[in-house]
Amino acid sequence: MPSMHAVLLALVTATYTLAEPLQVINFDFPDPAIIHTEQGYYAFGTQSNGVLVPVARSDDFASWTLLEGTDALPGPFPAWVQADIPNIWAPDVIQRDDGNFVLYYSATSSDDNSKHCIGAAVSPSIEGPYTPEANALACPLAEGGAIDAAGFRDTDGTHYVVYKVDGNSLNGDGTLHPTPILLQQLDVDAVTPVGGPVQLIDREDADGPLVEAPSLIVVDGTYYLSFSSNMYDSLLYDVSYATASSVAGPYTKVGAPDAPLLVSGDGSNVGPLGGPGGADLLDDGTKIAFHAFIDGQGIGSGRGVWVSDIQVGGGVITIA
Repeated sequence: MPSMHAVLLALVTATYTLAEPLQVINFDFPDPAIIHTEQGYYAFGTQSNGVLVPVARSDDFASWTLLEGTDALPGPFPAWVQADIPNIWAPDVIQRDDGNFVLYYSATSSDDNSKHCIGAAVSPSIEGPYTPEANALACPLAEGGAIDAAGFRDTDGTHYVVYKVDGNSLNGDGTLHPTPILLQQLDVDAVTPVGGPVQLIDREDADGPLVEAPSLIVVDGTYYLSFSSNMYDSLLYDVSYATASSVAGPYTKVGAPDAPLLVSGDGSNVGPLGGPGGADLLDDGTKIAFHAFIDGQGIGSGRGVWVSDIQVGGGVITIA
């Protein structure tokens, strides 16, 4: 007998269309990161469904199945990670030239449980389990910590990771702190930093208190950096993007009418979107996955996953 998750997934994929975002997971699976491998499409999410890093799989990008009981990052964790409840957010997975897979993740710091740092873990299998590296990739605790790491491999083969400095974790002092998106070059192992990070964008008044959830691709020589602004638990949350002619920038945020790319009220196969964000762009620039409120109204219903084809070119991203 199929599981309840399998039944729910079958119901929401029965009327698949690429003309608008399609809901493919209608239970809590925030911050979906997508990758296409020889074994199919995979999605990895923020801690939910009783595991630290849940995994879903698809053959066609339209019908998805949660790999129930699979935890891509079960631990044990290195000393910089909070020992009792590590609180894992927003993973992302890339494949190296040697065939191994690297999972980037955010985990609460053992030095300050109110903040996250970014680490990397490696596995020969896309589904894991992934073995964490000993050292954190980024841990700027004084600036608020770091979250939302996403891997990127440039056309020359150089590995990078983009991430958000979580400055809004300090906003309790009454100040709106910077939340820059940074680019960190990595060695050929895709886990060892080379030099220091470079800032790509930061929050502006139009972004509300933050920018976050970056995803970076390159198409025909133009770099596209998607990101979310405003707060993840509000209907103001969105997906926008910036462009550059060089991986390190400078990046220019795209404005109306071409961006934001996704906002509350946009149509989907189950009705208007609510709080779309946490998007990931497939590295070939053809597809997007993102989360939104399951009931379209608020975070209390959980954040399901929507997907769509996209078209990328001329400095513009559009929903196909």
